[in-house]
Amino acid sequence: MKSLVEISKNILTDCMGLKKDETLLVITDTLKYEIGKALYEAGLELGCESLLMSMQVRSVSGEEPPAAVANAMLGADVIVCPTEESLTHTNAKIQAVKNGARVGTMPGITEEMFTKGAITADFKEVEKRTLELTQMLTDAKEAVIEKDGLLMKLNLQNREGVPSTGVYKNSGNSGNLPSGEAYIAPQEDGCNGETRIDGSMVGVGTLTGSLHVTVKNGQLQTITGPGSEELDILFAKPENGIVAELGIGTNEKALLCGNTLEDEKVYGTVHIAFGTNSSFGGTNKADCHMDGIILKPTLYLDGKKIIEQGEFVY
Repeated sequence: MKSLVEISKNILTDCMGLKKDETLLVITDTLKYEIGKALYEAGLELGCESLLMSMQVRSVSGEEPPAAVANAMLGADVIVCPTEESLTHTNAKIQAVKNGARVGTMPGITEEMFTKGAITADFKEVEKRTLELTQMLTDAKEAVIEKDGLLMKLNLQNREGVPSTGVYKNSGNSGNLPSGEAYIAPQEDGCNGETRIDGSMVGVGTLTGSLHVTVKNGQLQTITGPGSEELDILFAKPENGIVAELGIGTNEKALLCGNTLEDEKVYGTVHIAFGTNSSFGGTNKADCHMDGIILKPTLYLDGKKIIEQGEFVY
């Protein structure tokens, strides 16, 4: 098996396009330090200016990093973030991208995930399907998720799809590592209906049963089922319960493992998220960004069936 440093070198070159004359900033925390250190050492071996910053674990996904970290991000060409909680939807990441940085976020990454599963995919194929679906999301005015006889409708008008291909080689590119999803921010007041989240849920992990979700005018009304008692933050203030995202998994190698970083990339799944979406075309800024994975869904875009019970049919 390849060492963490060797795998890191592949990630930095194949996914991030790191060059010798560039500055690499690795942001990690106390729980993911060994992975962060491997990426840092890989940067050194690749001959670039490699920097490592470690912080305390954030209390929830979407919480801002310390100011010193945010400031450092503004001076880097390539930023990779193996952290316990996600920095993907933070203002710090948004500003770094606006400044031209290429950013790969790795929330919840484990050493096991670092060596198998989604990270081993053929990213040319992942990129192709992801870009196709992203364009479909951009073109669509409405999405409908059908699951176990329940329907949830999402208004996508005037919103653009976002590709997370796992390949970030141009200035201002960003997304998860490993990746493979097309996603979009629905209109904040434009989601209505019910669904079942039955794969995994941020704050709970792999689900032993399904979470029954009801939404009205974009606002979470109820969420019940095994583990729902762990999701009080979604009701702490209105912004936290807004439906923030519709995503489609496009990575054939991704495995459902209870970690959202990989789970939301599982081929043929869809996910919805609650909370912040201001980092990818929405207007909502909350205390969290929490994804729930729906297995074997049926998905329609403007009435056209795109996924039928987990299989792409377009």
